[in-house]
Order: sequence, then structure tokens, then C-alpha cells
Amino acid sequence: MRALFLFFVAANLAFFAWTAYFAPPDAGRDPQPLGRQIAPERLPILPAETGVQPGAPAHALGPPARACLEWGAFAPAEATRAREALAALALGERLAERRSEETAHWWVFIPPQANRQAAQKKAAELKALGIDDYFIVQEDGPARWAVSLGVFTSERAAQSHLEALRARGVRTAQLAQREVRVPKVWLQVRDADQQRQAALREIARSIEGSELRECPAGG
Repeated sequence: MRALFLFFVAANLAFFAWTAYFAPPDAGRDPQPLGRQIAPERLPILPAETGVQPGAPAHALGPPARACLEWGAFAPAEATRAREALAALALGERLAERRSEETAHWWVFIPPQANRQAAQKKAAELKALGIDDYFIVQEDGPARWAVSLGVFTSERAAQSHLEALRARGVRTAQLAQREVRVPKVWLQVRDADQQRQAALREIARSIEGSELRECPAGG
């Protein structure tokens, strides 16, 4: 047994010496990897991830966003008040108008009065409250001698206008559905930077029921 043990020890030592000093290099390893590269100077060095796609234009990193915004929709008589509200921004050629005809589905009004004189009396009460945006319905039909206070394309805008009128003391105004085609004016502010966009949002809040949105494509 002792002789067999010594034989295995001698065999292991001989194998270790052979692999360390006499065995050929491993075929899977390259002892000179750098020397075997083909034109290493042409290999591209990729930059760290920045979130910008290759070839992106330089302005994608630079100036603040600009937009075309339009404010409305106003009846022709109401557009004057809106223009005055924008005067402080000194918009110059940036300010334009877009006119359209829209179908209004919601009507804010004072119910029909007994006759012309009664309707005119209601109109005088509105003037005393500082309300000028109204007209008396005179054509024949169930709405004759009603006092119209505005027509709107959305119920939300109509409800907002009604609440504002009630806050100013108009107690008899009502809201109802009524489909009618009406002319509308949208005031457009083109090439508005972020500062002007913020100012426009503040101004838009000053007129109940108005909407500030992006200009339509091609508009």
C-alpha cells in the first residue's frame, strides 16, 4: 500500500511539472490579443447614454417650447372685451383671429316676458348690474321676449357662465338645451413662448366659459 501511495504522489508531481513548463499554449487563448487586432484605431468609441437620439437637431436641447394657442369662442360682440384683455401683452403681429360658425347646444337665458316692455325692463336690470352681453329675442315662437345671455357648445361652459351671472345678482337666469348656429371668433396667439403661454392662461380665467387650447392644424 505504501508503495502504491508513493507512486500516485510521484505521478501527480510529474503532471504538474509538465503542464506548467512543457505543455503547448491553449488553442482557445490568444497570448497576444492586442497585436492581432485589425486597425484598432478605427473602432468607434460609443458615448455614454444621453437620451438624445443620434442625428437629433441641435435645437432639441436649446430654446424653450413655443406654441400657437387660441382663445374663445366669443360672439362677435364679446371679442372686443377679449382683445382688450390681451392688450397688455403687446402681441403685435402674433395676434390673429379665426372666425367660424358653430352649433351651440346650450342656452343661458331669462325666460320669455309678457311683452316687449317687460323684456326691456329685464334688460335695464341687467345693465344696472354691469352686464352688457345679452339680447332680446324678438322673432315669433315660444322664445319670443326671452332675454338671451349666451349660447355655448358645451354644458360645462354654459353652467360656468350661469353661475357667474348668479354671483353678480341675476336670479332668474336659466339653462336649457337649444340647437342654433352662431358665429364665433377665436383669438389666436402665434409663436407664444412659455412666458406668454402662462400669461394667456391667467387671462383666460378672467372670462367665464372661455376656453384656451392649441390652434387647429392648418388654422
